[in-house]
Amino acid sequence: MYYAGLRPEEAVELRMPNLDLPAVGWGEIHLDHAAPDAGSAWTNNGESRERRQLKHRGVGDGRTVPCPPQLTALLRAHLQRFGVDQDGRLFRGVRQGRQPDSSTYERAWRKAREAVLTPAQARSPLGRRPYDLRHAAVSTWLNAGVGAAQVAEWAGHSLKVLLDIYAHCIDGEESAARRRIDAALAEARQSSH
Repeated sequence: MYYAGLRPEEAVELRMPNLDLPAVGWGEIHLDHAAPDAGSAWTNNGESRERRQLKHRGVGDGRTVPCPPQLTALLRAHLQRFGVDQDGRLFRGVRQGRQPDSSTYERAWRKAREAVLTPAQARSPLGRRPYDLRHAAVSTWLNAGVGAAQVAEWAGHSLKVLLDIYAHCIDGEESAARRRIDAALAEARQSSH
C-alpha cells in the first residue's frame, strides 16, 4: 500500500494478471477491481467484501500505478513463498477462498507498530491505520517532485481532491521552483548565444 499508494480494498483484490513484474527494477500494477469491506449486511453476496469497480470509476475503468523496485522485489518474494489462491489473488484470508478481513490486517498492523515504534510513537497518530500507508505514498510522490496531475492519476483522485487533501505537501516548494526556473532561463540564455 505504501509503495504503490493502494487503497486496502485494491490491495486485497490484487491478482496475478494485475502485475507486470520484471526480474529487477520498476514494474507496474494494473488495477481493475476492488473489494471494499462493507460488512455482510451491506453486500449482495452475504460476505463482508464484494468485488466491484474501482472507487470513482465506471465498470471496466482501471488505472495503472508504478511498482518501484522495492515493491517489485517484495511481490516476487511473496509469490515465490505463498503463490496465489485458486482465484489468482495474492493475499488470502484465514478462511479458504476469502480475501483478508480488515480486522485481521488491522490487528497485524497494530502489533507491527508496537514492535517497531517507541511507546510515544505508538501512542501518536503516526501510521495509525493501514490506510495511512496510502497517504504516505501520495505525500512521498508529491515531496519527490512528481507533478500533481501525475500523482492524482496514479492515486485515482481528481486533481481537485488531490490538491484539497495534500496541499500541505506542495507548500514550501517556492525555492525549488525558483531554482528550476533559474536553470531553465540559464539554459535558454546559453542556447541563444
